[in-house]
Amino acid sequence: MTVAIYAPKMALKLDDDTTEIDLRDLQGSWSVEQYIRLTNQTHRLLEYSDGCIEVLPMPTTYHQAISKLLFLAFLAVVQRIGGDIFYAPLRIQVRPGKFREPDLLMVLDRGDPRAQNLFWLGADLVVEIISNDNPERDTVEKVADYAEAGIPEYWIVNPLDTTVTVLTLMGCAYVAHGVFTRGERATSHLLDGFSVSVDEVFAVT
Repeated sequence: MTVAIYAPKMALKLDDDTTEIDLRDLQGSWSVEQYIRLTNQTHRLLEYSDGCIEVLPMPTTYHQAISKLLFLAFLAVVQRIGGDIFYAPLRIQVRPGKFREPDLLMVLDRGDPRAQNLFWLGADLVVEIISNDNPERDTVEKVADYAEAGIPEYWIVNPLDTTVTVLTLMGCAYVAHGVFTRGERATSHLLDGFSVSVDEVFAVT
């Protein structure tokens, strides 16, 4: 499968001289160390796959409002059971040579050794809110990535059709726990009793 990588130009300023560097010329040659150093020096969300860097679109206020609602809903439950949840930017390693930055990522045990400081080595649940620049990034590519990473539950929140899809890992592939629409409550297979109103998710401002 061919994956289109969004790679805008970057400007490198040397004293009073500005040199334009086309990031596309460097695709395929970035090291993990360079990727991590770059992400440490920018507010943009960057993802990495086998030497290639993808620059994600800047989140909108609506995107962030959805993220905040879900974060607070999950936080109330996960803290009670001794887990933890964080929001982007925070890197997670899918496998050596591949990193993603989910909108939300959770562990059921706040002492989980996978939740490292530089980047996470795994998670129990991740959430992605679809951006309209490339919906297949979240609905196809990351489905395969998070399954490869062994993440038990993946929530795909889609403002384009106002659905919340909850996937649960069975073996090495995801199956649908549910595709929830307006008027319904999205539930978790992993978190017994947890649910969130789809109407409330997409009514945020």
